[in-house]
Amino acid sequence: MTDIMPKLWDDTVLPFQLDASDIRGRVARLDGVLDQVLEQHDYPPQVEALVAEMALLTALVGQTIKLRWKLSLQVRGDGPVRLIATDYYGPTEEGEPARIRAYASFDEARLHGTPNLFDLVGKGYFAILIDQGTDMQPYQGITPLAGGSLSACAETYFAQSEQIPTRFALAYGRSTLPGGDEGWRAGGVMLQHMPKASPHAKGEATGEDGLLAAADLLDEDEGENWRRANLLLDTTEEMELIGPTVSPTDLLTRLFHEEGARVFDPQPVRFGCSCGEDKVRQSLSIYSDKDIEKMTTDEGTVTADCQFCGAHYVLDPKELGFEAAERMGS
Repeated sequence: MTDIMPKLWDDTVLPFQLDASDIRGRVARLDGVLDQVLEQHDYPPQVEALVAEMALLTALVGQTIKLRWKLSLQVRGDGPVRLIATDYYGPTEEGEPARIRAYASFDEARLHGTPNLFDLVGKGYFAILIDQGTDMQPYQGITPLAGGSLSACAETYFAQSEQIPTRFALAYGRSTLPGGDEGWRAGGVMLQHMPKASPHAKGEATGEDGLLAAADLLDEDEGENWRRANLLLDTTEEMELIGPTVSPTDLLTRLFHEEGARVFDPQPVRFGCSCGEDKVRQSLSIYSDKDIEKMTTDEGTVTADCQFCGAHYVLDPKELGFEAAERMGS
């Protein structure tokens, strides 16, 4: 079983529920998809690690969105790593895989001499955006960066913006399976206390910088359930999260066998980018002929690169901009 387990659980998100504790959660394993996300770029190791953590968070959070929706996570800061952006595209049909992509913007000259990964981001904000499709108003929530890690920022976001107690346990890094090549592996568990109809904080905010923390949202009985589940999660070892010898179902059994753990269908995840020539044209449709002329290269073309997958587009400037659209439509 050990040698085939990675194939069974690679690149999946397994939702579960703890019936005895009113807690829901997900277990994620990202393996090949994380390699594909990172091989699109030539990031320094510190940046790769931050992107890996962000991609894992995105897979855990994104599993809940509906078909054809898009969920985006963004971290913007004033440190050497200025931006980390990830997208999770819900499956187009039931049973189809979700798609994920990610990229980072950074100042390489400022990366050196900063030993703590989170310090590379600096001060800024953590954001979650949900695009529900055409004719629907996108949802956006923002909270300050706080807590010392990207996962802690996500926990703060859910407590502050959604008032849902949330906890993440993550592990990620480069590893080599017996007889295989070195590659990225990542795994994590997400816990969330079931939201009430009208959630509200029970007292003063106790989180960093006066922000809400999970415990601020729970009454005494709920708090006891939440603390117990978190204590059990704290016993998880890094190799159990990443695998490959412990399946997500076996991990849940070990951690929560007395909590009534109930699993649902796993969601496969793949690398995928939504860029295309039509989208590039659409993004340039707001510019005038004069603006397009400034973008034109000495070779007489307009070029554009996708920041997520590196795709390179070469376009005819005569066919770009709103004035070109008006000419072709007339």
